[in-house]
Amino acid sequence: MAARAIWTGVVTFGMVSIPVKLYSATESKDVSFNMLHKECKGRIREQKFCPTCDRKIETDEIEKGYEYAKDQYVLVNKDDLEKLPLPNKNVIEITSFVHQSDIDPVHYDKSYYIEPNDAALKPFTLFMKAMSDKGMTAVASVAIRTKQRLCALRPMDGTLMMSTLLYPDEIRVQRGKELPSVNISDKELAMAESLIDLMTGEFDPDSYKDHYREALLQIIEAKLEGRELEAVPTAAPAKVVDLMEALAASMEAMKAQKAGAKTAAAPVEEDAKPKRKRAAAG
Repeated sequence: MAARAIWTGVVTFGMVSIPVKLYSATESKDVSFNMLHKECKGRIREQKFCPTCDRKIETDEIEKGYEYAKDQYVLVNKDDLEKLPLPNKNVIEITSFVHQSDIDPVHYDKSYYIEPNDAALKPFTLFMKAMSDKGMTAVASVAIRTKQRLCALRPMDGTLMMSTLLYPDEIRVQRGKELPSVNISDKELAMAESLIDLMTGEFDPDSYKDHYREALLQIIEAKLEGRELEAVPTAAPAKVVDLMEALAASMEAMKAQKAGAKTAAAPVEEDAKPKRKRAAAG
């Protein structure tokens, strides 16, 4: 099934307007469960209930209200949202360009991808190529559903990605906080940095798997087949008695792991000539 655009509008780049469509870039792969009645195994149905009228209500009886005082509401409907006084309601308005490293990952929220209308293919491609050549990320604002969002646009493998960003007042992390005041020796710091160097590599998302989801599906499959999986013992975390010993042990384990990976990846070479049989005595 073809993806359905969740938003249509234009990307403005100076005086250039690029008609585009916005699509969700991610989807949840979580294993979902339904709630069942323990006694009869019937599926539980959630119902909307009004305590004032003391009855179940239907979806078409519901409207939105903002509580401005205790039990006092301002009603807001779909027509009101369409009349929001926003000049860029259908516009992704680029305000500046920054290096991607300037945006701390804590600000990133949800990811989308953008595709141009057929008539806008050239300005869209020009915009992406210029950003790629300069190695920059565009900072913009966009109104999606009931909220105006800060967002970042960046090229990724021929696709224009848009990530919504959290505003500073939406982030709970305290900024400007200093490291705890503890005594760290130069030797401990050098060992920790060496361990980081040993574990440094390129990020390959294909090398990571959701092992929890795989294990959960194994349990479900076993139950369907009438089997019971044996519990796998969980290894207890090692107790850190001495920090230097723990760092040294980590270094040795990582070196052994890398050596094992190299051995497993090395091609097996067979002898070009057959082995000669030892001549029989006598």
